[in-house]
Amino acid sequence: MKEPAIPTRDIARELSRRFSTMTHEEIDILEDLIIPMKVKKGSEILSHGEVSEYIYYLHSGLIRQYYYKNGKEMTSNLAVDGSIFMSIESLFRESPSTEVIEALETCHIYALPKRRLENVALHTQNIQILYRKILEEALIEAQAHADLVRFETAQDRYRRICKQMPKVVLRAPLVFIASFLEMTPETLSRVRSSTLID
Repeated sequence: MKEPAIPTRDIARELSRRFSTMTHEEIDILEDLIIPMKVKKGSEILSHGEVSEYIYYLHSGLIRQYYYKNGKEMTSNLAVDGSIFMSIESLFRESPSTEVIEALETCHIYALPKRRLENVALHTQNIQILYRKILEEALIEAQAHADLVRFETAQDRYRRICKQMPKVVLRAPLVFIASFLEMTPETLSRVRSSTLID
């Protein structure tokens, strides 16, 4: 499973630039936490019933998070290169996950163990800021998705995902995009056709 796409130090620097400006010493500390993973297409990163221990940084690839509702798979998240993802409820409640995270492409992922990150954050202010900003981003994205499916029309949902997540629209199978937008594949097909005509 372990096979870094790029050195963990470069990932630590990337996370520092994005979430919190850190000193060289703090980057060293963050680098020591990072676990590189190469996950093959079709593999599960987190299985149903498994307790999540990690926050993941997806350097390259495409992942899907889904859960079961009335025997059907419901997509709760689609993420591509540069995304942070996690199973929030399982991670923070330390409870068995009700969702599955799978690789839709071969993925280069860098995992941050939550407990170790929290321990380090207690003593290192800029890592504490990084941790808080990562969680803020995850919560904002979850809320944005909830609002999207509650308040937007099918056409507006599709337009928004095209604007905000163009790589997902290009790379994810349509059946998963439809599930993520809480519409049937047939509805998505009609919406896409009418959007192309507009």
